[in-house]
Amino acid sequence: MRKKARKSCSQCAQLRQRVATLEAELAAVRGELTRVQEQLAAAKKNSATSSKPPSSDIVKPPAPDRADGQPRTAGGQPGHPPHQRPLLPPEQLTEEPHVHLIELCPTCGHDLQPSWAVPRVVQQIDVAEVPVLAVEHRSVAGWCPQCQRNHYAPLPAGIERGGLVGPRLTALIAFLKGVCHASYATIRKYLRDVLQVKISRGLLGKVLHKVTEALDGPYEELLQRLPKEAVLNVDETSHKDRGERWWTWCFRASLYTLYKIDATRSGDVLLAVLGEEFQGVLGCDYFSAYRRYMRECGIVVQFCLAHLIREIRYLTTLPNAAERAYGERLVQAIRGLFEVIHRREDLTARAFQDQLAAARAEVLRVGTQDVPSGRPSQNLAKRLAKHGDCYFRFLTTPGVEPTNNLAEQAIRFVVIDRYVTQGTRSEVGRRWCERIWTVIATCSRQGRSVFEYLCAAVEAHFAGTSVPSLLSNSLG
Repeated sequence: MRKKARKSCSQCAQLRQRVATLEAELAAVRGELTRVQEQLAAAKKNSATSSKPPSSDIVKPPAPDRADGQPRTAGGQPGHPPHQRPLLPPEQLTEEPHVHLIELCPTCGHDLQPSWAVPRVVQQIDVAEVPVLAVEHRSVAGWCPQCQRNHYAPLPAGIERGGLVGPRLTALIAFLKGVCHASYATIRKYLRDVLQVKISRGLLGKVLHKVTEALDGPYEELLQRLPKEAVLNVDETSHKDRGERWWTWCFRASLYTLYKIDATRSGDVLLAVLGEEFQGVLGCDYFSAYRRYMRECGIVVQFCLAHLIREIRYLTTLPNAAERAYGERLVQAIRGLFEVIHRREDLTARAFQDQLAAARAEVLRVGTQDVPSGRPSQNLAKRLAKHGDCYFRFLTTPGVEPTNNLAEQAIRFVVIDRYVTQGTRSEVGRRWCERIWTVIATCSRQGRSVFEYLCAAVEAHFAGTSVPSLLSNSLG
């Protein structure tokens, strides 16, 4: 009996040891599974659950179908009002209208009588066969018997500075290069085949350099005005310059947008451009350069609320139930804040402010209490505890947007240009990009013609007069 008891106790000890070993292995497997699930959730981050740009999404979500479940048909949709192109006014016609008469009925051959019906009008726009003016300027020489040398009559300043390429053709080349992202080879083909003008690649570079010089003054005017703005939205993106990484900073104000290319992405750029005494509100993302600028200079910041919401949504995709619940609570708190904003017209001014303050306080309370131990949740809670008020500056400061979409939209053009042109290759190229991008974005912001502004700027530069400001609608 004792031998059987000892054998039974030995088997129980072995089983307990085996169970302990299996439990340890199970805990290790569960830990590894959790780690892999977190990595998978991080790998699945997209523009809807993080601060990644939409262009980083490898697979775009399918477009939603119609309410009846049928796929959307191609072309114009039922009920969509038609759009008719208006006729050109008479002053824009380059020739007198061509009148076409009909004398016989095409059906029976009978003579036709005059009709009071309104004529059917078809206007046709075309390009002249050679839409280029080629003008020759001759400077006649005079002999001075005393100096024993020839003296030539001075040419007009615009002719002397412009040389072979006139101001409007110079502006067209700049437009093709800057707005249309055309390469030197494409521009040369266009000039040769369409305008019947042959220009070497080297001369194209000199033409663009003249445009850069013409835009120096307007660019510097905007650069000096940046620190005085009440609200600025800022973003940055990278590009390559002969294998080295450079950064394009985008500063978007209410009336203009300025681009600044720098070798660094640090807060030194903000200090150099805006200075230590910037008194406005800076709209930006949560990148460390902006936090450093805020910390060292005490500036007022509106962090992008859209980025915060995406990171909250990311929490709801994590495998840990506690972190998902924490993310859902934050989503509900944010939703409550915007419900108050949407009810603004139904509330008195005092009630709106009180409910708004309560909703904002609820977001910060939910974000900093009962926080799970996971790293994503802890990081977000620390951010809200330290900089939570900076996400809701738009609630109390007029003119401030809750997101940084303005700067992100303005920098999208630069990203496209980077993909097409593969970046810059010199200081000259960086200077050109800064100025032409600034002109394009600012004119688009103001509803002005980029080409007409370039024409006015180049003509003034060639003539030695003041180049029109980018802040004025007058090009004269």
